[in-house]
Amino acid sequence: MEKKYILAIDQGTTSSRAVLIDASGTWIGSAEKEFPQIYPKPGWVEHDPEKIWESIEQSITDVLSKFDVNPSTILSIGITNQRETVIAWHAKTSKPIYNGIVWQCRRTTDFCNKISKDKTTVAKIKRKTGLVIDPYFSASKIQWILKNVPEAKKLSSQNLLKVGTVDSYLLWKLTSGSAHKSDVSNASRTMLLNIKSLEWDSDLLSLFKIPKSILPQVEPSACLFGHTKGLACLPDGIPITGMIGDQQGALFGQACFAPGQLKCTYGTGSFILLNTGNKLIYSKHGMLTTVAWRLGNVTSYALEGGAFICGAAVQWLRDGLEIITSSKDVELLAQEVESSEGVEFVPALTGLGAPYWVPNARGVITGLTRGSRKSHIARATLDSMALQNVDIILAMEKDLGKKISGFNADGGAASNNLLMQLQADYLGQKVIRPKIIETTVYGAGLLAGLGIGLWKDTSDLKKLWKEDQKFISEISLKERTVRLQSWNRAIEMCAQKKISKLS
Repeated sequence: MEKKYILAIDQGTTSSRAVLIDASGTWIGSAEKEFPQIYPKPGWVEHDPEKIWESIEQSITDVLSKFDVNPSTILSIGITNQRETVIAWHAKTSKPIYNGIVWQCRRTTDFCNKISKDKTTVAKIKRKTGLVIDPYFSASKIQWILKNVPEAKKLSSQNLLKVGTVDSYLLWKLTSGSAHKSDVSNASRTMLLNIKSLEWDSDLLSLFKIPKSILPQVEPSACLFGHTKGLACLPDGIPITGMIGDQQGALFGQACFAPGQLKCTYGTGSFILLNTGNKLIYSKHGMLTTVAWRLGNVTSYALEGGAFICGAAVQWLRDGLEIITSSKDVELLAQEVESSEGVEFVPALTGLGAPYWVPNARGVITGLTRGSRKSHIARATLDSMALQNVDIILAMEKDLGKKISGFNADGGAASNNLLMQLQADYLGQKVIRPKIIETTVYGAGLLAGLGIGLWKDTSDLKKLWKEDQKFISEISLKERTVRLQSWNRAIEMCAQKKISKLS
């Protein structure tokens, strides 16, 4: 009997990847393709949607060839993606009318600052969407396109404009324009979805001057979204049955199905999600309330905190400062010193995210002396990746009114043992790494399997999760406190204002 597979697509910020998972849930292998980053102006970040699609097609072709898999053996497809990034395209030609505006892009800062002055609007947006007003989210990006791209206005008036997050663009391309849909997890990141009713909110559409007609239909995370059609890399008729935003996908792939379970994904940014079950918890300490996923008629929610720059800081060391030749080199370089020796790097290269939310902040390196070397900067970079997460955990604990126990780590940088040890040290608790660290795309694959009935429910999926290694804190409370105090001073310098203490 011919072996069957799930194809999981992971469309990330710097690359796209295709992964094969067999019908038993075993990770078979992957293929990855990077695509260019576009920086038209300081603080602006864009992607060419056609380059994104080319990277998807190439990754699918490569993974099928690499593992000698017949495309006809693919049972279903799951999609996970960078979330708040916005793409607009022509409904008839499927051609993008502008570059994708990336989640990191800060071009709408002035607009967001303007509407943030109205306390009633701030409260309304938080109540309806669980989000804070920030250029990070999709609504202001969509409004910018409608206001500044002439073709957008014209096509919208002719009912020929389609706009969505990356998942909906990929679905459109996979189905040759027969499906314009998104799942609840991605839709909840637009600042246009009411996270209680799970529908596009008319008040918010009016506030941002966005017509509902251009937006995708919102669906649960595991259902039939459409079938492949007209592709060079895949046959027609393969069902697409799982779609989820990347961070929610990682929570799902980590089998954090119960309220109170938490994961941290170390990717381009660093994102912590805490499952709150069917309960909406509104943060008073800079966290976001978001939809985790919807299975059938049951919606799960999460508290989220994200640092915009995590692994991207290492890429900056490689491509910007050129002090390493490969991202993997950072661990060896950082191990050359016992500590950063007072050097602090706050990697706010695209603003400060949770729990501070300072869009205009820019990265700072402090504490340099004549004795500082590139190894100290590398160590400070790894420190920053861990310390940002401590700030988020401390804020979450304030919202919950209790300590969080258990920290599941995943994402590419989770393979860095020094980083994992630093994370355990600065948190003062154990950090657990699973066997499969690419849980974002694995979660999308599991959802696709649920969508076709390959697995019955999440209890079946729980059995697939396996631990790789545990990291236990090796420093004293006094050492941890001193380290956090130094970090907090650097954060205040970066934000250019006094920050209320989290610890």
